[in-house]
Amino acid sequence: MIKSALGNNGPLLPRLGYGAMVLEGFYGEAKHSSALSTLHHAMDQGIMIDTADAYGDGHNERLIGEVVQARKDDPFIATKFGIVFDPEQPSREIKTGWGFSLNINASPEYAQKALDDSLQRLGVDAIDLWYMHYPDPSVPIEESVGAMADAVKQGKVRYLGLSNVTADQIRKASAIHPINAVQYEYSLWRREAESELLPTLRDLGIVLVGWSPLGSGFLTGNLQKLDSSDFRNTNPEMRGENFDSNKARVEEINQIAARLNLTTAQVSLAWLLAQGDDIFPIPGTRRTSRIDENLLAASVDLTPDVIEEIDRLTRPGTFAGGTLLD
Repeated sequence: MIKSALGNNGPLLPRLGYGAMVLEGFYGEAKHSSALSTLHHAMDQGIMIDTADAYGDGHNERLIGEVVQARKDDPFIATKFGIVFDPEQPSREIKTGWGFSLNINASPEYAQKALDDSLQRLGVDAIDLWYMHYPDPSVPIEESVGAMADAVKQGKVRYLGLSNVTADQIRKASAIHPINAVQYEYSLWRREAESELLPTLRDLGIVLVGWSPLGSGFLTGNLQKLDSSDFRNTNPEMRGENFDSNKARVEEINQIAARLNLTTAQVSLAWLLAQGDDIFPIPGTRRTSRIDENLLAASVDLTPDVIEEIDRLTRPGTFAGGTLLD
């Protein structure tokens, strides 16, 4: 397994992690017993487990906590705070590109409460990597990160991260406390991070943790249609004519994968890993076999010619639609 440092002075971790949001029913039902088995299998591989207090409104963290308590090792857990569901809590509404809004609170007071709640649900003394899920439009990012830095001083958090932020916000945050990781959508069909965000991260020695590295399952090459109840129907890249248009483009990646005797998911992940040892994709799945399939991408060495071919087919703007960050 390829390992790299998680930012400046960060721990060595396998560069492919596991995104646990998929266990909350967004891609179909995940039974409790099978979810536990999937998490155990991911932790057996020693990979980073990514969650958030917003996933299942705390259920995802409790699920992971149940697995952690049953193990003798100490898996690396990353979680996030800032999305608010409790109507009693103050929050600021931000619009998304998916047809819904999110309520955000990244104030120092809420950060402390959210952290204590996450620690309790996860059943751990300290969180390995703690992200601010979204910047709060009413709170200077310096104040939010200042509260997060206090959590490090208290021994409740080991490393800090940011999610869904701009290059300018990253620089402001880094002036307050070292940031080890920034989570941002990055995949063959979402390459906007390459223009400004990634150069800023590299200048500061921060890794990019790529969420949705398989395009919410679209870049597996297996998604043929969506049920009417599937939440991905709100994703502009999968809405209406965009679905068929983008499916045709993925078929070209399918052909490359077939030529290399790989799956489309493996090619998609191998391309991401080839972009630099500071890229940490976190694909999610409900099946242990898919975890194994995804991890094999770490051993794939794409030739420069293949990387160039994929670059040409997936240049920014090739895929139709927008996402949460637009």
